Amino acid sequence: MSNKLNRLFKSIADPTRREIFSVLVLATTTLSITQIAERFDITRQGVTKHIMMLKEAGLIEISSEGREKFCRANPEPLKDIYEWVKFYERFWDDKLTGLGKYLDSKSNDKT
Repeated sequence: MSNKLNRLFKSIADPTRREIFSVLVLATTTLSITQIAERFDITRQGVTKHIMMLKEAGLIEISSEGREKFCRANPEPLKDIYEWVKFYERFWDDKLTGLGKYLDSKSNDKT
């Protein structure tokens, strides 16, 4: 698995990071780190660490205005996870289709 995909999975593995990402997606605009931290029962420093992990995975973009940092969600990298999951969806669809055909042939043999 690529490093990029590993970073994505690691970044969304934590429920707090998923919630931070969701807050930003639903906000449809940039939010300051302070605005994000106010929504969580952890320190601003803790929220910042989560944000930095999401940034490393490419899920958050950070810009500065004066001393304040603003975050914006970037859901584009989630397409990589979708493609990874889609491969296994096709795999299992093929296996289940094969099983269904096998079971149908067995039930036809009995009649």
